Amino acid sequence: MGNDDPGGKHRILMVSDFFYPNFGGVENHIYYLSQCLLNLGHKVVVATHAYGNRSGVRYMTGGLKVYYVPWRPFVMQNTFPTLYGLLPIIRTILIRERITVVHGHQAFSTFCHESLMHARTMGYKVVFTDHSLYGFADIGSIHMNKVLQFTLADVTQAICVSHTSKENTVLRSGLPPEKVFVIPNAVDTSMFTPAVDRPRTLEEIVIVVISRLVYRKGVDLLVEVIPEVCQLHPNVRFIVGGDGAKRVRLEEMREKHSLQDRVEMLGAVPHAQVRSVLISGHIFLNSSLTEAFCIAILEAASCGLLTVSTRVGGVPEVLPDDMVVLAEPDPSDMVYAIQKAIYMLPKIDPQDMHNRVSLLFKSSFLTHLVGKLVLFCLRVLCR
Repeated sequence: MGNDDPGGKHRILMVSDFFYPNFGGVENHIYYLSQCLLNLGHKVVVATHAYGNRSGVRYMTGGLKVYYVPWRPFVMQNTFPTLYGLLPIIRTILIRERITVVHGHQAFSTFCHESLMHARTMGYKVVFTDHSLYGFADIGSIHMNKVLQFTLADVTQAICVSHTSKENTVLRSGLPPEKVFVIPNAVDTSMFTPAVDRPRTLEEIVIVVISRLVYRKGVDLLVEVIPEVCQLHPNVRFIVGGDGAKRVRLEEMREKHSLQDRVEMLGAVPHAQVRSVLISGHIFLNSSLTEAFCIAILEAASCGLLTVSTRVGGVPEVLPDDMVVLAEPDPSDMVYAIQKAIYMLPKIDPQDMHNRVSLLFKSSFLTHLVGKLVLFCLRVLCR
């Protein structure tokens, strides 16, 4: 399908199982990317499955049109794979909205894969963005990799958020490396700024954790690390934001070690409130066992926090060495890294760190989000 607009404007369909009102990095990425494309004059439509009673067509900020297809999530917000069940609805959306480019997000989204397959069969240009790393040995990954090889066999372009992610995606999907491009994630530094109205003191050191509390995010590591750090440093307090299946393990740890006054559990934190949580801390702790990029690290650094993170996936590619302390995903090594970060804190200037992030990722909110799709869409459509 060609672009029928002589002015070079495109009509883009975003497809994924993950979108608002669900919270997460993929959801935020799709929303902000859509808003930037709308600001440039492109038409953007989002298609996802129904969330609760949110079904049918809804409109969001900037006139973003969202189709909440009346499919219910089967497991982990993914719809049940039907192969051809989505074809009538997706075909209707593609024709009704006169779509020129289809952009799918996230490898584990069955809605995304079915939509890309049907769109490519109908002759549309399709772009796929992979946001995460997955393995090769467990049953789920083995089956998912076979699905990737099938649905991405004829994809026009693919995008990954780090070089590690690109290598992972190429190996899993069998895509030619020349079809896969790396565009790192970014952060809107105007939204994530240090606190200027409160003096920075080190009498009490606050370590912030904001993450989905699931196995993949290393919650089991936190359960071992937090008590040891609290024992070694009486002036350290933890703030944990997020929710998930592993939350009960953290609560059990807090009860077992009587750390109710030193470990604050916030539950799920809306993205609009993330900054207010970050600026209350000094150190941001990421304990993920696998991570393609981790945009939370950028948000924390932009707020002036020193980051301690596991050395996994694409994390080493995110920030310069003097802005992050990396550790192996091992409790003792993570405790050592946190101690190292505590000793580094007096030398950290939050505003300077924010300025460096702004410089490293300047115009990131526009260049990244717009470039993420527009440049590649223009490239493939003009061939």
